[in-house]
Amino acid sequence: MASAVDSTSSPISSIAPRGHRAAVFASFLGWTLDAFDFFLVVFALTAIAKEFNKTDAEMALTITVTLALRPVGAFIFGLMADRYGRKLPLMIDLVFFSIVEVLSGFAPNYATFFLLRALFGIGMGGEWGIGASLAMEKAPSGKRGILSGLLQEGYATGYLLAAVCYFFVFPRWGWRPMFFIGGLPALLALFVRYRVHESEVWERTRHKDWASLGRGIVSHWKLFIYLTLLMAGMNLVSHGTQDMYPTFLQRDWGFSAQKRAALTAFSMVGAIIGGISFGYLSDRVGRRRSIVLALVLAIAMIPLWAFSQSLAGLVIGAFAMQFMVQGAWGVIPAHISELSPDSVRGFMPGFAYQCGVLLASSIGYLEALLAARTSYAHSMAIAALTVFSVAAIICWAGREKHAIEFG
Repeated sequence: MASAVDSTSSPISSIAPRGHRAAVFASFLGWTLDAFDFFLVVFALTAIAKEFNKTDAEMALTITVTLALRPVGAFIFGLMADRYGRKLPLMIDLVFFSIVEVLSGFAPNYATFFLLRALFGIGMGGEWGIGASLAMEKAPSGKRGILSGLLQEGYATGYLLAAVCYFFVFPRWGWRPMFFIGGLPALLALFVRYRVHESEVWERTRHKDWASLGRGIVSHWKLFIYLTLLMAGMNLVSHGTQDMYPTFLQRDWGFSAQKRAALTAFSMVGAIIGGISFGYLSDRVGRRRSIVLALVLAIAMIPLWAFSQSLAGLVIGAFAMQFMVQGAWGVIPAHISELSPDSVRGFMPGFAYQCGVLLASSIGYLEALLAARTSYAHSMAIAALTVFSVAAIICWAGREKHAIEFG
């Protein structure tokens, strides 16, 4: 593979990474704020639909377009990350999606809101790949799994914070002010600028020009296809159980806005614990075994999660389901970063992830259509059983490079 590597440099494995805590924290917080902004739409979906005089399915399309445009952001910012380093593209991306989020709060109509959510998808698509490559390249190899779980659960933390914001802000001021709070990620760019060191792995394996980067990416096309299929399965798992869940609580259970927010927030506590727990487990028993175990246990949770006849059962099912779903996801940053070669790690994991998002982007829309004929409980249960099984098979059919030394 063509790359501009200094042959006189000592191996990266012999050099302790500088500032891995700051890198993991910045990546975690970036993903947290990214998810926070995304899930504001999930919570406010029915309220926005009412104001714009649209159906649930039509509003679900704004979620779909956000997911569908994420590969564009991963492509643009991923290439920048492998050519110019991890820090600069990360800072640009944080400012970009913060501006778009604030503008979403000013949207005068459905068409404008739809366009802004498409632009937000570009920003959201760029953050994960850069943040994951930076954090995983900084992390000690023996602790990569548990730090992977911590990083990925920035997503669940963002969902939790969105629930808290919805609980306190929406009943008093409506949905628009929530998006103004979404401008906070711009401040994180300052932390990245002054506290986060550039990746030593990138400095030693970076490409000398765009042509060599292109050749490096193309040479790993088989790996890219596998990672895309894996991430499609994993995104069907997460978005199939999360995006329409507040709507399920409203339509099937008649929950108020605050009850929906409270239960979703509680389920995200389970998600955070699950992600870190399975990430830790993956450092001991391997990445694939941990992911598949979490998905199999998630299948067992479906009856309680979707068809509980009591409030207590619903609460336990929500917690347990997200414990397993995000348990599987907690292993992903370490797993696909380890599978990706050093010189294309800024591009490969993030772009494959977001192409997987594109393939999975219609899940919320399809669930809403099916629910119109049956119920959200039946719709989401059928989807969950299908996608958990498919994702487990894809994961087990692949390989892993557990705790491989980068560089």
